[in-house]
Amino acid sequence: MPLFRQLEDTLDKEHKKKKKKHKNKWTQDGDSLSTLVSLCLQSLADNMKDMWLKDYAQKYMDQYFFRYVMGPFSSLPGELLDKLLCILSSRNLLTRAALHLLLLPQLTCLSLKSACSLVNGNLCSLIQIRCQNLQSLDLSGAQNVSSSVLCEMLGGLHLLSSLSLAGTLCDQRVIYVVSRQFPRLKHLDVSRCLHLTPAGLLPLGCQEESNKMFTKALSSLLALDICLADSEGDAVAAVAFILLSLPKLQRLAIEGLGQACVLIQNREYDGTEEFTNREGVLSLKDLWARRIQEDQLKDSIFQRTDGEESLNLEEQIDEWLSLDRGQTDELRQKDTETNGCIGFTEKGYVKDGCLTTCLRDVQGLTLDTLQTVGNVCPDLCVLSLDCLQRNTDNEDSAAGGFKQADVLARGLGRFSGQLLSLSLQFAGPMSDLVPALQAVGSHLLLLTLEGIRADGHTPLLELIHACPRLTSLTIHLDLPSTNWEGNDDDNDDEEEGEDEFLSNMPCIPNLRSLTLNFFMDEQRMIPALCWRSLKGVLWALIRGASLLQKLSLIAVPCRLDPVFKLVLNHRAKPLGALDSAPLHCLRSLGLNRSDITMETVVRIVNTCTRLSSLDVSGCWALTLRKITKLQSKSKRRRHTLQITWT
Repeated sequence: MPLFRQLEDTLDKEHKKKKKKHKNKWTQDGDSLSTLVSLCLQSLADNMKDMWLKDYAQKYMDQYFFRYVMGPFSSLPGELLDKLLCILSSRNLLTRAALHLLLLPQLTCLSLKSACSLVNGNLCSLIQIRCQNLQSLDLSGAQNVSSSVLCEMLGGLHLLSSLSLAGTLCDQRVIYVVSRQFPRLKHLDVSRCLHLTPAGLLPLGCQEESNKMFTKALSSLLALDICLADSEGDAVAAVAFILLSLPKLQRLAIEGLGQACVLIQNREYDGTEEFTNREGVLSLKDLWARRIQEDQLKDSIFQRTDGEESLNLEEQIDEWLSLDRGQTDELRQKDTETNGCIGFTEKGYVKDGCLTTCLRDVQGLTLDTLQTVGNVCPDLCVLSLDCLQRNTDNEDSAAGGFKQADVLARGLGRFSGQLLSLSLQFAGPMSDLVPALQAVGSHLLLLTLEGIRADGHTPLLELIHACPRLTSLTIHLDLPSTNWEGNDDDNDDEEEGEDEFLSNMPCIPNLRSLTLNFFMDEQRMIPALCWRSLKGVLWALIRGASLLQKLSLIAVPCRLDPVFKLVLNHRAKPLGALDSAPLHCLRSLGLNRSDITMETVVRIVNTCTRLSSLDVSGCWALTLRKITKLQSKSKRRRHTLQITWT
């Protein structure tokens, strides 16, 4: 068993001087590393390879297989062990030797997403033996582990409440183990598992031997981009089964969700019996009837006011379901006369046979099913919608685009005042999206738009005005088809009335993350600088968001020197902006393939004292000599600056 020497109590003079010089390095501006515990963990991470792992890696790692290691971290509390692993993972410092020493019984959270290449059979065996108290495990991207090894490892972890197997070799056998072993599981991610079909998810909602549904705690299921089913009908039936058999689901991401909601709303279950019989699960018709009965029983329990001590909810359901058909019909008729509907759910009710779900976060929807999804899932607050539909009619593209925009505005209007996050894929001009955003944007906190076509700065200003509460904004834009030159960017003199004009521009004061990605042909080295008037919009977004922490401007079709000069120099601020200096919270800046000079970059670095990541890849005006010089100067900063340049 490896032994480790204690650290020397004294520090050499050089280290003392360095410590004295940087003693206030982590205590400025309320940084997250301002506590003594965080400083210690940071120091451990910095010295992990050269000191803490050196002895073990050289003498023991490849010579022996230790079931347990009595080493420097075995007595570290689980909470600190979790934080240390997070620091190593975020800085890409996780190694095989580090995992051998940090996989300990007190560990409750383990994420190997950033080190998925290290995950193999031996490591899974260590996880199974040592980490039986794990509550959260993320093995996303681990392609070196077979499904049989996953089954064996998961069989020893009974306390998991969160499991991510995205991009692994997970198949139906793994899902079967998950459905049996993890009664507390609340989150499961099997996205991009190409050996898993929608039918492979059925064990999550049924027991094969009894063919009955049992209680599940699962509230989040992500299964995007998995293997296609034999037919589209089978995939839709499988998703409908998941919806009906897991009533506690609040988050679901899977293709075919919209069509499954249509099937449930219309109760078109006859065409799915062949699929359910082949898979050996309860038919959707019987499953739907069971849900109706459960909701009716919940209503009867919640309506009790006589003070009698009631049975456990599950026991009540079993007792109610054991009644014969005549008794259930009598009870259903009584509740219908009393409440005017068949039964109540936790969030809504079942009226005229229309079942509602508890879903609040859905992904994988198409525009044609949005209205039905709103009926079946009335409490949605997070929505991801694909509007990239082909126009099968002989209409011209413009008319079809406006029609699609009208359908989108009506569909989203249903969620006005409740939608907090919206992700849209829309192949049309930005101006077509404005009515939809005006209908739903008042409460939005996160907004992502992809495939949008730029058509002037006015729609962008209307977007800003329609979504004033955003904390994250991401827009992927196609370049404008025409030139919008605007004012001369090189004019240093302030025009008459410019202060008043800028002060009346809208802003998003609580914005923390901003990404504007303009599509550019890969064969081009420089984007077409055809949108000089974009400077005002960029100023309003950047200057108005004084709490901005992440800024990414990719292939911007205008020069950025005038933009940042206006942000840093001009005394005006947009309407409603906070009284704070611009960019003082900025930590990450991406200016990929944009027109910016070294002088502006240096000024940004000097102004943004918290900046830790700078990406200037593809910025043709910057040279290696200047980047090297800037990197050398940045070593004297309080915050280490990582510069990416090609």
